[in-house]
Amino acid sequence: MTAPLTQSLPDDINALKALLLKKEQRIDLLEEQIRLLKQKRFGTSSEKSDQQVELFDEAELGDAEAQLLAQEEDESVAAESTTTSAPKAKRGRKPLPADLPRIRIEHDLPDADKVCTCGCRRECIGEETSEQLDIIPAKVQVLVNVRKKYACKQCEGHIAIAPLPPQPIPKSSASPGLLAHIAVAKYQDALPLYRQEAILGRSGIDLPRNTLALWMVKAGQLIQPLINLLQDRLLSYPVLQCDETTVQVLKEPGKDPESTSYMWVRVGGPPTQAIRLYHYADSRRGEVAQQLLMGYQGYVQTDDYAGYNGACAQTGIIQLGCWAHARRKFVEAQKAAGKQKKAGKADVAVSMIAKLYAIEKRAESMSPEARHALRQQESLPQLQAIRAWLDKTLHSTLPKGLLGKALGYLDKNWDKLTVYTDDGRLSIDNNRAENAIRPFVVGRKNWLFSASVAGAAASANLYSLIETARANGLEPYTYLRRVFTELPSAQSLDGIEALLPWQVLEAHGNPLKVAS
Repeated sequence: MTAPLTQSLPDDINALKALLLKKEQRIDLLEEQIRLLKQKRFGTSSEKSDQQVELFDEAELGDAEAQLLAQEEDESVAAESTTTSAPKAKRGRKPLPADLPRIRIEHDLPDADKVCTCGCRRECIGEETSEQLDIIPAKVQVLVNVRKKYACKQCEGHIAIAPLPPQPIPKSSASPGLLAHIAVAKYQDALPLYRQEAILGRSGIDLPRNTLALWMVKAGQLIQPLINLLQDRLLSYPVLQCDETTVQVLKEPGKDPESTSYMWVRVGGPPTQAIRLYHYADSRRGEVAQQLLMGYQGYVQTDDYAGYNGACAQTGIIQLGCWAHARRKFVEAQKAAGKQKKAGKADVAVSMIAKLYAIEKRAESMSPEARHALRQQESLPQLQAIRAWLDKTLHSTLPKGLLGKALGYLDKNWDKLTVYTDDGRLSIDNNRAENAIRPFVVGRKNWLFSASVAGAAASANLYSLIETARANGLEPYTYLRRVFTELPSAQSLDGIEALLPWQVLEAHGNPLKVAS
């Protein structure tokens, strides 16, 4: 009777050890998540690593890995020192822009002080000047359109009246300048319409926010021909980046007011014709991506969202990954690990990826051909080193932790992440698209939602035109005022094309400034 009992003890002990190991792993995972949440709640949002770690005494990494990390750190520091050796900008007050109007205010001595102590009259031998910046609040004025009327007194026939030039919103009191002001205030400066209503009210102007919202919808519809031309130009250039973010639309057919819709953004165009296009959709489904990429041939750079996979599976489309997203996951693993005296695997990954970015920093001002050659010479060997380290590390790390997820992301997207070395026109990451969508995200924090589908679609068009103008060096208010003034009169394709940002830039100089 005792033999079976003694034989079962080792099995019970092994089972308990396995259970204890599982619990310890679970505790480690939860503690990691708590550290990351604390860092996100109370720490800095920067992805720059502030970990002070010892690079040479990491028992877990082994000698070869520790040496590799040390080498990467040294090379990154050296590369950074060579790229940042330009003279630093001088500190102190910067001169005021030379194109601003100057008003001369003279300060003279009283007549009594112009007489010297010796009794002679002092003579003016020069002057000293200092400048102050002055701002006058927005000037509000009324444009009175006077249309002359003519009639024949002899026959008392038909009365002729001078026509009113085509208006951006017919039978409206909104001038092109007012529409441009409201659009820029909302879509660039993130000033909601209800705040603009209050600001106008302080000047004695009663413009309800519903009226302002209607004007923005009509303004967004007015510029649709320009948006169509921008889309054609965007899809004709074989390099494109995409991203998307959420938006709430209160009155959307078939959906609850609390439901989530999406604003998509595409970034591309030739180097001298940068284009930023926004598109509103009621979902994040892959069908939307297919619609946005219909007829496109070339490279598409995105994050790891699977909704793009179906669209990018079309013949003629090559999908790129984003190294910024890959690095971000290792940075999160760094932060979740807490302060350590010794370097960990996340530190190795961040350091090795930093070397790729150091190469890109040096290639910024190069031509696409020279950038491609540099990547073939330096980026490819570094990618091979990262791949070798990844193969060694991937299967020795728990997949459920943040480090395991970062390694899994890198392994899963490896082919997409290395495509950028094939063409000098490509970017190492998707940051241009992320930067393009940031103005929308900032605005959303202020105005919170769109009331209708028409409002969301109009917002997409106005964001597109404003951000494209900014990307081409144009001052948005001056550009929109010109568009709202001239587009209603454009009767041909040439007339509409003349209002594209780079055409306006070529015709009127760089950059357009607000008229004084």
